[in-house]
Amino acid sequence: MPATFDSADLRAIVLVEGISDQVALETLARRRGLNLDAKHISVEAIGGAQAVGRFLTRLVEQRTDVRLAGLCDVAEKDDFRRGLARAGFGSHLSDVDMERLGFYVCVEDLEDELIRALGAASVENVLDRQGDLGSFRTLQKQPAWRGRPTEEQLRRFMGSGARRKIRYASLLVDAIDLARVPRPLDRVLAQVAEPG
Repeated sequence: MPATFDSADLRAIVLVEGISDQVALETLARRRGLNLDAKHISVEAIGGAQAVGRFLTRLVEQRTDVRLAGLCDVAEKDDFRRGLARAGFGSHLSDVDMERLGFYVCVEDLEDELIRALGAASVENVLDRQGDLGSFRTLQKQPAWRGRPTEEQLRRFMGSGARRKIRYASLLVDAIDLARVPRPLDRVLAQVAEPG
């Protein structure tokens, strides 16, 4: 478990599945002028949704005064639901219950949320500025991806490597209109940024 979890001065912790989720939320916080360090908020990548129960249980044992929140993909929602139950937050939690606890679910995943919020043309513009549009066009020509919706192709392209996923998490959040931030990202940050 990361050492930051033992830090006595943390006021809130957001648990996310991976580094790309962490980077996206940290980038969004920066764009919104939310200094996570100054507010004693930590966004922690836990290395996969299956680890959430262990992390939540240890956090609850260590600290009862820290505000908890989380973000996950829809495919991992049940892992988060079981983890919350295991840590004593209630069983048979509905999506609404999870949100009341501060845990939000991406419709598909982070990349899907960002691609939908930006639109395919804007994402392609970001790829072009990064010199990756040619590689994306190559993917589009592959038999398995030819003719599919551009959004699906972009999602596959973003997810085709951990480094690319991490790099584009920041780039896409930087490109997004702050009035169009995907709801799960918007609400999970609000959960820990709001007083109380």
